Amino acid sequence: MKKHLVVIGMMLVLLTIGLSGCMNTITDTGGGISEITVTGNPGEKTQIICPKCSSKGTFTFPQENSESKTTTDSFTIKVSNLTKKYNNFKAVDDVSFNVKSGEIFGFLGPNGAGKTTTIKSMLGLIHANSGEIRINGFDIKKRGKEAKKYIGYLPEKVAFYDNLTALQNLHFYAEMKNVSKEECEPLIEEFGLIDSINKKVGNFSKGMTQRLGMARAVLGNPPILILDEPTGGLDPRGVVLIREKIREVRDKGTTIFVSSHILSEIQEICDRVGIINNGMLVAKDTVSELSEKMSIKPKITVELEKISDKVTEAVKKVDGVDKVEIIGRSIEVVCDSKTRGKVILAIATAGGNIINLYTKEPSLEEVFMRFTEGKK
Repeated sequence: MKKHLVVIGMMLVLLTIGLSGCMNTITDTGGGISEITVTGNPGEKTQIICPKCSSKGTFTFPQENSESKTTTDSFTIKVSNLTKKYNNFKAVDDVSFNVKSGEIFGFLGPNGAGKTTTIKSMLGLIHANSGEIRINGFDIKKRGKEAKKYIGYLPEKVAFYDNLTALQNLHFYAEMKNVSKEECEPLIEEFGLIDSINKKVGNFSKGMTQRLGMARAVLGNPPILILDEPTGGLDPRGVVLIREKIREVRDKGTTIFVSSHILSEIQEICDRVGIINNGMLVAKDTVSELSEKMSIKPKITVELEKISDKVTEAVKKVDGVDKVEIIGRSIEVVCDSKTRGKVILAIATAGGNIINLYTKEPSLEEVFMRFTEGKK
């Protein structure tokens, strides 16, 4: 088995080609190398003859790489039929979902539902029993190294080198990511840690460590962020900061997969959500679509100058009204959006003088509870 320099079209490729009986030794590219021009289609075979010794061999043109990054697919993350077992226990059971390029996808579930197992599988940190995960078109099992280049990751339990300062830690990870160290100090300032830039991380609070973890995740501007409980341990100011940063990078085209148990935060920032329970994905859609599927209706609160029995009875008689509750001078009505106009008309017809009116759309918490109740 000898190495010969082969010209394919205009591209020089050093290939190993089996030429039976060929004894020529190729030492370097400076001389003594046999150049052979071959052309053909992927998968096609052609006969090779060594110009030095006339030994014959066969060369097969490589097939086009089917594992290349998918450039026409609008999904940046694709999880298909993912299953992970621990002995006889299924931590994740046939889970499938896609995350669109440039969207924020929320991943929700009770403790032990399979969120962390799913995330670790997506990152190639554990090996699933079956299923396929593609990150930016790359199969995480077969092309994990290429896939991970696109990911910035914030784990649930953020850890750094305690004996290094915030800046030294980020410098270390910048070297690992092959990113300019010049990005580090501005990121530390951006996440509100500039006054602690030269302090050892071992003396940081939980919230400070969490902020530094987000800085590390976005270091190098990765096109995909996977965030596990990004607001954990943060005070209200820190929560707002992280929320704004997530929106900022999304607006720049970053795809974000975020897992959290704080449902109000997910509802605030996510384009779509997936709900996992007992290892199975029980729902995935926008909050409004999931609410509609579960027949969770909005609540209308109408503040009146004066509440009367006539007004209350008139509202109760409106078709489509599910629930009526009187609180002080306000009447709360649960009904679908189409019925809201009828309710307002009924109140006015019954002599009610409306002072204020607002609608509370179904919350993610209501959707979450409906999909997970009784499924323990």
